[in-house]
Amino acid sequence: MSKQTKTLNEPNESKQQSKYKNLDVKVRDFIGKSKFFFILSLVLIVLSILSTFTGVDIALEFKGGTIITYSYVGDVDISTVEDTVEELIGSGVTVQQGDSLDSDTHTLTLSFSSNDGLTIEMQSDVTDAVTALYPNNEVTLVDSNDVDASSGSEFFTKCIVAAIFAALILIIYIALRFKQISGWSAGVCAVLGLLSTLIVTYGGVVLMRFEIDSNFMAVILTLLGYSINDTIVIYDRIRENQTILPGTPITDLVNISNSQSIRRTLQTSVTTFFAMIVVTVVALVSGLDSIRSFSVPMMVGIMMGTYNSLCFVPALWVWWQKRRGVTTLQPVKKKKKAVV
Repeated sequence: MSKQTKTLNEPNESKQQSKYKNLDVKVRDFIGKSKFFFILSLVLIVLSILSTFTGVDIALEFKGGTIITYSYVGDVDISTVEDTVEELIGSGVTVQQGDSLDSDTHTLTLSFSSNDGLTIEMQSDVTDAVTALYPNNEVTLVDSNDVDASSGSEFFTKCIVAAIFAALILIIYIALRFKQISGWSAGVCAVLGLLSTLIVTYGGVVLMRFEIDSNFMAVILTLLGYSINDTIVIYDRIRENQTILPGTPITDLVNISNSQSIRRTLQTSVTTFFAMIVVTVVALVSGLDSIRSFSVPMMVGIMMGTYNSLCFVPALWVWWQKRRGVTTLQPVKKKKKAVV
């Protein structure tokens, strides 16, 4: 209890109230809405987890299968090819179009998910069916590959290990850097907020029918670094105000720090969000689904990360401190310079 006090006397409260009037920012009551933030976060997390039962589209590289690529000229209808091949094979197929280096030639890629891949006979039947659909389009088999699910599983495992390792490093880093404000609890709260962001991003990906693929893992790893930044800025502001406004109740300290940081946080998030909107529009116009499957989940993650940094994580940290009986943080004592 050497670094914290549990109560404030009346003269100190009056003194602090006069100090708040001198702040050049409108102080908003974030912590007063803690119950709402906790309920909202819980609802979003539960809905994201339940979205799994609506069906998760897992990419071919994670569950194995066969990829067949054809070249052709002219125009083909993807829906017609998809319906014809699905009827022939008796299972789902993903069809994608592309352009080759030759401006007159296009590519058609068919992806089949299965543990053992398609047999040679089935691949031949698929080729015959596509050729019969468009006999005048010079449909030619370019490549046929079986994808082993173990390689995708290994990549997925490595990404999960990297995410866990990054979370542990973040907790240690925050604990050491912000030890004046109970760093370990600050680190755990920050990582819980980050986990909430990742779960809701996953739910958005599932509900929007994007695949769980390497792009999704790239989004997760990107958010690991991006989302924690705003939380650290707010922690830093709390630590500064701990000294500038000594004796301030912890609830007011966080409200002030959040209010001082909200403009910067929103400006950063809005700028990044609009950049992702531009990327998404370009991807839609150009038909680049692979880029869109990165930019759209990133937008979900940015929105959730901003909410967590400003609302959920600070409220959770204050709740944690009050559970420990801490209502006020003592100012950090500066070390006296040695007299030479």
